[in-house]
Amino acid sequence: MLDLLTGFVGELRAAGIPVSLSEHLDAAETLRHVPLEDREAIKYTLGASLVKSSTHWPAYETAFEIYFSLRGPGYAIAGDDEDENEDGDEDGGSEQDDDGSSLPGKGGRKGKGQGGGGGEGMTPEELADMLYKALLSANSSMIQAVARQAVNRYGGMEAGRPVGGTYYLYRTLRNLDLDKVIDRLVEQARQATGAANQDAAHDPAGPEVTLTPLEERLLRDEYQSRIDQLRKEIESEIRRRLVADRGSEALAKSIRKPLPEDIDVMHATKDELVALRKSLAPLSRKLAVRLARKRRHGRKGPLDFRATVRSSLSTGGVPVDPKFRYPRPSKPEIIVIADISGSVASFARFTLHLVHAISSQFSKVRSFVFIDGIDEVTRFFDGVDDPAEAVHRINTEADVVWVDGHSDYGHALTVFWERWGEEITPRSSVLLLGDARNNYHASGSWVIKEIRARARHVYWLNPEPRAYWDSGDSIVGEYANYCDEVVECRTLRQLERFVGELA
Repeated sequence: MLDLLTGFVGELRAAGIPVSLSEHLDAAETLRHVPLEDREAIKYTLGASLVKSSTHWPAYETAFEIYFSLRGPGYAIAGDDEDENEDGDEDGGSEQDDDGSSLPGKGGRKGKGQGGGGGEGMTPEELADMLYKALLSANSSMIQAVARQAVNRYGGMEAGRPVGGTYYLYRTLRNLDLDKVIDRLVEQARQATGAANQDAAHDPAGPEVTLTPLEERLLRDEYQSRIDQLRKEIESEIRRRLVADRGSEALAKSIRKPLPEDIDVMHATKDELVALRKSLAPLSRKLAVRLARKRRHGRKGPLDFRATVRSSLSTGGVPVDPKFRYPRPSKPEIIVIADISGSVASFARFTLHLVHAISSQFSKVRSFVFIDGIDEVTRFFDGVDDPAEAVHRINTEADVVWVDGHSDYGHALTVFWERWGEEITPRSSVLLLGDARNNYHASGSWVIKEIRARARHVYWLNPEPRAYWDSGDSIVGEYANYCDEVVECRTLRQLERFVGELA
């Protein structure tokens, strides 16, 4: 068990979840106080010791399901013998059996071609009828059994085949045709309601009574929750078999889920973007507190000789309590100039959201967005509690199109300099956000040079990988000549680090 826990902790660290040595030891100690046959208890007990952020829970859960998957001879893949399956248990799987997974009357036997879609003596009609009864009665043990049998028959799993679990899940669910099952369950409820009402009225010839729209909706929601439970059981069954075939480490590496702060913003999926938005609020609060503490408890400055001598008069001229000149850092003024064209729009939105969420740590924040035209959007953030609302208005109301709506850095920067260039002061730190892909227009790099002569600092945040810079129509190298620093900034973690150093 300790070897299993060590591998599990190593996977958490590889996924980006911070786990210290003391937390590892605490997790090992907690296992002495929970029943090892209770998988859920182990999951949440270890989670209490190892997970410190709710945004890390999905990655933790995925790793747990892999390393503590239920394995044994009952989960063998076609072609494996019993000895190999026993070895699979020693490699890191829990030695407990899957409660309630044996089919009634079948004894949980391992059939031929278990991973290849063969089934254990049940016809598709029998399996469909068992699925219907399991969902109708909400029998958890029966749902587990159906999930196992469905993977046996429809999953088509083959030993050594480098296919992800999503492929097997799709094949299994497609053959079960769950939409028709829900329709059948709702129709059965309609018939039962009509029969019950007719019996109550003692009038078999009375009008047919059906479910109200609200009752039918609630009923569908209930059956959908049972379908979701079945889906989770099927995913777990597929995962167990993949672990038995490939091993925990190999499977964990192939399906590892990045933490929200490590997701590449430019290539995030719809679900990942939702996770990013949810993590912005706690991230901004944490960053604001950190910056305030940093400013309040700055390092001591140089020795203040006059104050030290004055203080030493009370101790007979002995400088017992040296006095120092404490630095009084001024809050910087931030000017954000962001490209919101399609390729980098997500990154710009998240950066604007974060910067304005911690605007109290800066003396002033002004924001400009552009595509081939440029517009100041600071007004959208004034008096708004939720920066996300202002970001949404920017997408619909900002005047950023000049000709054709394709990125033109040269024209946008030139207009910025003509209209707002004189407002840049030595207290201003200018942040330019974009991939510098200029569609082969004039660069306008002289504007960056002029801005650098006036501003305190000029930084360029590029959401593209560094290997892509200055390739194709990217001219970030030309702009970099006049910037204090050009930073690769693709994730929230990188953005948090940069903003923390900026303030």
